[in-house]
Amino acid sequence: MLRPSTAGFRRLLPLLLPHRRALLGGGLCMLVFVACWPLLAWLAGQLIPAIGAGDLPRVLRVIGLALGVFMVQKLAQFGQDSLLAEPALLVSQDLRRQLFARLQRLDFGALEKLSAGDLTYRLTEDADRVGEVIYKTIQDTTPSALQLVVVFGYMVWLDWPLSLATLVLAPVVAVLVSVFGARVMQAAERSQKQVSELAGLLGEAIGGLPLVRAFAAEPWLQQRFEEEIDLHRRARYRTQQLLALQYPVVGFLEAAGILAVLLIGAARIQAGGLDAQGFSSYVTALLMLIDPISHLTTNFNEFQQGQASLRRLREIEREPVEAPDRPDALPLPLGQVAGRLELREVTFGYAPDQPVLRGLDLTVAAGQVVALVGPSGAGKSTLFSLLLRFNTAQQGQVLLDGHDLAGLRAHELRRAVALVPQQSSVFSGTVAEAIAFGRPASREQIREAARLANADGFIEALPQGYDSRIEERGSNFSGGQLQRLAIARAVLGNPAVLLLDEATSALDAEAEAAVQRGLDQAMAGRTVLVIAHRLATVQTADRIVVLEAGQIIEQGSHGALMASGGRYREFCERQLIHLGSD
Repeated sequence: MLRPSTAGFRRLLPLLLPHRRALLGGGLCMLVFVACWPLLAWLAGQLIPAIGAGDLPRVLRVIGLALGVFMVQKLAQFGQDSLLAEPALLVSQDLRRQLFARLQRLDFGALEKLSAGDLTYRLTEDADRVGEVIYKTIQDTTPSALQLVVVFGYMVWLDWPLSLATLVLAPVVAVLVSVFGARVMQAAERSQKQVSELAGLLGEAIGGLPLVRAFAAEPWLQQRFEEEIDLHRRARYRTQQLLALQYPVVGFLEAAGILAVLLIGAARIQAGGLDAQGFSSYVTALLMLIDPISHLTTNFNEFQQGQASLRRLREIEREPVEAPDRPDALPLPLGQVAGRLELREVTFGYAPDQPVLRGLDLTVAAGQVVALVGPSGAGKSTLFSLLLRFNTAQQGQVLLDGHDLAGLRAHELRRAVALVPQQSSVFSGTVAEAIAFGRPASREQIREAARLANADGFIEALPQGYDSRIEERGSNFSGGQLQRLAIARAVLGNPAVLLLDEATSALDAEAEAAVQRGLDQAMAGRTVLVIAHRLATVQTADRIVVLEAGQIIEQGSHGALMASGGRYREFCERQLIHLGSD
């Protein structure tokens, strides 16, 4: 039997409420459109006997009336379709907007588990499919259902015993449609999952083609791709098989029903319960049921596929989001932050029983440069995530100028603490837009930020200067140029604290030197924390903090740590760094 949606289509109804005027106008046009069907069936009943009798004037009169009704109906259909299209599309747009806004607020732990290709597919193809279902429900399914009710009501009025016999077949068709629909939904979910996995593989493949070619791994990648597209083909074929089976089965039942009605109708005429004119109208009305039944069958299958898409979109809503600011969160006025950082007995782990940081104590004075070194997994990146409040300490406190970060407004905190990542990620657009990054800034402020990042020289040399375009993934700029743009982006808001995640590790010597000059200028007068894997880059830091297993095992200047003969000296010896003092 037909089952209500478990994906939550009813939850989309509030999104339609702002468009009541268009929905009301489209609904009135829909009523006119539907009301014309029984009138046309009645005119057909008048026309057929007139043709049989050779009554040409009556035939012309009925045809004229039918043409007038057809014109009114088609005008109403135009009004219905055009007025109802916009609300449906706006609902799809609102849904996509809400989901993208939520995506930006997802907890980073949850976000890292999701595939970029899968998320892209959900917010494009799945959202489009849901929008199509909404549109077809409003513009096609609803009038088709109303047409069934109105036309069948007219048939009952003409001859209820004959209509009762017709009605016997309806539950059989409904059960078949429901059974097929459930299987179509399952097949559609599998198909969409395969498309998401294929999209994820394509994203990895396109981004990693140079690496694939460098390792001569093209045959391996080609085989993986062919396996994925074969799985996708099989999943799609299963859906098409079900649809291919459903249409002839339902169509056969419809044809059998019509033939049965003709047989029963002949018996009713012979018994005197129905005249030829009434039977002509009845058969015309019966034929008018075929099209809406076909539409409802098709739309129900698409609705089931839409349920699968909506369920996948709703999964994003179930992912945890970043904790909101407290109601009593303190403001953090830009320009009034000194930059003193303090971690007091901080413990944090991504899993409750697996702490990454263990009772960490660290104080960084305003304007001090501190380097964080240690093996992978020591907790360096985790410490950065706490300072940006991507995560919150499970025990202890993280303080900025004596204020617990958990009690500050996140947006203002992140204006005071800026990050320069290891791999620069610059959005496409103009150079000026990439530096401003959505923040209000004058051209002079952008130029000053570029100057501090040692980027103004190469920007001015570009054909359009600051209005030059950056292509997708920054493909028309070098790695050193992109990194300097990332530094300019970080310092534009004049942050008090600068977090550098090994900002020169991926560059050649010449590019590194240019970026390092930009970093030296950007670091002046700010509190700076540097994650360092190449220890030669941090020897001039005010203090070097060595982390291991989430704890500070030693700290001090380069010279003091080298003289102590501890883990830092061991790391330096592995990298063949000079053993003298600073």
